[in-house]
This record gives sequence, structure tokens and C-alpha cells, in this order.
Amino acid sequence: MKYKEVKRAALNELIDYVSTCRDAITENIYPEAINMFALNLFRPLSPPTNPVGAEFDPDEDEPTLEAAWPHLQLVYEFFLRFLESPDFQSSVAKKYIDHKFMLRLLMIMDSEDPRERDFLKTTLHRIYGKFLGMRAYIRKQINNIFYCFIYETERHNGIAELLEILGSIINGFALPLKEEHRTFLLRVLLPLHKVKSLSTYHPQLAYCVVQFLEKDPSLTEPVIMGLLKFWPKIHSPKEVMFLNELEEVLDVIEPVEFQKVMVPLFTQLARCVSSPHFQVAERALYYWNNEYVMSLIGENATVILPIMFPALYKNSKSHWNKTIHGLIYNALKLLMEINQKLFDECSQNYAKERSLEKVRQEEKERKWEMIEQCARKNPKYCEVKAVFGDVNGISCGMEALSLNSSTSNDDDTTVQLSKEEIMRNTLNR
Repeated sequence: MKYKEVKRAALNELIDYVSTCRDAITENIYPEAINMFALNLFRPLSPPTNPVGAEFDPDEDEPTLEAAWPHLQLVYEFFLRFLESPDFQSSVAKKYIDHKFMLRLLMIMDSEDPRERDFLKTTLHRIYGKFLGMRAYIRKQINNIFYCFIYETERHNGIAELLEILGSIINGFALPLKEEHRTFLLRVLLPLHKVKSLSTYHPQLAYCVVQFLEKDPSLTEPVIMGLLKFWPKIHSPKEVMFLNELEEVLDVIEPVEFQKVMVPLFTQLARCVSSPHFQVAERALYYWNNEYVMSLIGENATVILPIMFPALYKNSKSHWNKTIHGLIYNALKLLMEINQKLFDECSQNYAKERSLEKVRQEEKERKWEMIEQCARKNPKYCEVKAVFGDVNGISCGMEALSLNSSTSNDDDTTVQLSKEEIMRNTLNR
């Protein structure tokens, strides 16, 4: 303990000296300061203790804290003051802060201690800002961490922090974007959406994606198509995250770019509205509270309304959650106000489609009836009937196998949604 206190006192003195003294950093200081940082911090990390992927719960699973943190924190603080000092010269420091140093620095971004990752994030950002010649190398090594995370391990503790650094880096990209940056968006950021542990870094990831679209609106189509490609099939909380991000994308989308993706986009939204998971349906219906999204829908109502109407109408009758009914009636009211004539046409077309579907179902049942009648003429029919009749004392015979028993109670052939009905349901909920 005595030696630890001596070390702590020495580090505090160094921090005060670098912070307060002018011309404190001479050329001889650089190798000593950087070597001290490396000796104290570059170390093998302890084996992971928390579960990986979707099993990790930030509220339940406590992070593993570094036992030596009291003096590690002082080392980080000293090094940051060293980098931020007005006397610091990157031209001198680059002899010591080289590729090997950066690689080792990035390796400890996998630390389980969130306090250390926060200091590392700041340190890495300062180095990126001061060493122009290192920027491409730093981005490349961060990409390699992401590739390993996506395609091999799906385990890394510092993904959120790395994305936070990249968010500010992307914000400083010059226009037009380099092909390297476009590739990073499409080959790294979009595939990050498919990892099980998305919830641990999704806000930072969504911010990076939106930053790219604000820089270059022409990337909107590949981004939205990429999100639809990786859309969750059975993970409802993850689906809610995708809906959150998609609305952020729509907030910055250009009307011309919107027209390129509106059909697949609203086809997916119609599926979300029909989701039995009420949070998914609720989040999708909240899009109708977004004024900019509603303006885009209004400008393209002839395409969007026929896609959305069947899902909205059907779930206004059949969804189990009453809150969803109220949100659906609100959405229908807004769509009707946009274009009453088109709304009525969609209502009539939906009724016709339901009638045709009923006819098709009846035709299908008639054909199965014919197949069953042909089966009765088979010489083996009585023998098989006897076998089925004797199993477990069942005396139902082949009639129990009839396929002509599927009747639908969902009769929507009479679809009449008047303005008064929608207003009444909206007000009553």
C-alpha cells in the first residue's frame, strides 16, 4: 500500500506540473511520458465475465471493474493533459506514437470497465485529431475490429465507444465522400445491425448512419434497402430499434430519394402495423405523428395509401390490443383527410379483393371435395375407413379427414368506413 500511495502522489504531481507550467514538455519528455503510459496500460485483459450478445442486460449484469483503476485513472489523466498541452508537438511525438502504439491502444478498448473505455475514447479522439498521418491507419484498424466483431466473435466491449468516436469523425468528412467512406457505411455500419447485441450500441450506430445521409443524400436508397435486408424476423425489441432508426433516417430524407424507396419501405411498415407484438405495431403507428413523414405521405398518397390501407383496416377490427385500435383509427383519419376520394377507392378495392378471396377459398374447398369424392370410389376406401375407425375407439371414419371444414369467420366483404365512423372511433378512444 505504501508504494501505491507513493505512485499516486507522483502521478498527481506530474498532472499538476504538465497542467500549470509553461514549457513543461521538452523533447526529452516525449519518450518517457509515452513509455510510462504504455507500461502502465498496455496489458493482457482479463477473460470476459459477462454473457455475450442479446443475453447481456446492462441493467442486470454488472460490469467488471478494474482493480488497479485508482492509479490507471491518473495515468490516463496525465496522458490527456500531455496531449492537450499547448507545448505538445505532434511532429516530435510521432516517433513514439506509431502504428504499434495505436494497435495496442485499440486492443484495450475491449476492457470491461466502462470508466477505462471512456478515457480511451477521449484519448483516441485526441490522437486522431493531432496526428493527421495516422488517421487512415486508425480508421483501418477500427474497421478490422468491426469485421472481427460482425463475422467472427460477436463479442467486444468497446463497440459503442468506437462508434461514438466515428460519429464525430464522419461529421468532419469532406465532400464529396471518398469511396473508402461509402464502403465503410455499406460494408461495416449496415452489417452491424444484424449482430445480436445491437441494443448495447444502437444509438451510436444510428447516429453514424444519419450523419452519412446528411453528408450525402444519394446514400439514402442503399441505406434503407440495407436496413430492410437486415430487418429482424422474430426479435420484436430489435424491430422497435429498427423502427426508431428508420424514423431518424426519414427525418433527413430528401423527397426525391424518398420516392425511390417508398414502396418497399411502406410494405415493411404495413407488416409492422400488423404485428401481434403491440410495441412493434405501436411504434410503427407513431410515424403518423411525424409532420415531415406525413407531408411525404401526402405528396405520394396514390402509391402509399393502397399499400397501407389493407393492414390498417384489417387490424382496426382484429388486433388484440385496444390501444392499437385507437392509433389505427387516428392513422385512417389522417389518411382520409389527405385524399378522401382515394381513401374511398382503397376501401372499395379492399372490399372487392376480400370478395374475390372468398370466391377463391370456396373454389379451393370445392376442389378438395371433388378429391375426397374420388377417394371414396377407391376399393381400399372401406379398409382404410375401418382402420381409422378402430384407432383408439374412434368411430368417425374417413369423414374426420375431410378438408372441407375450413370456414373463415373474418368476413370483411362489406367494407364501409365512413368519415363519421372513423371520427367517432378516434374520439371514443
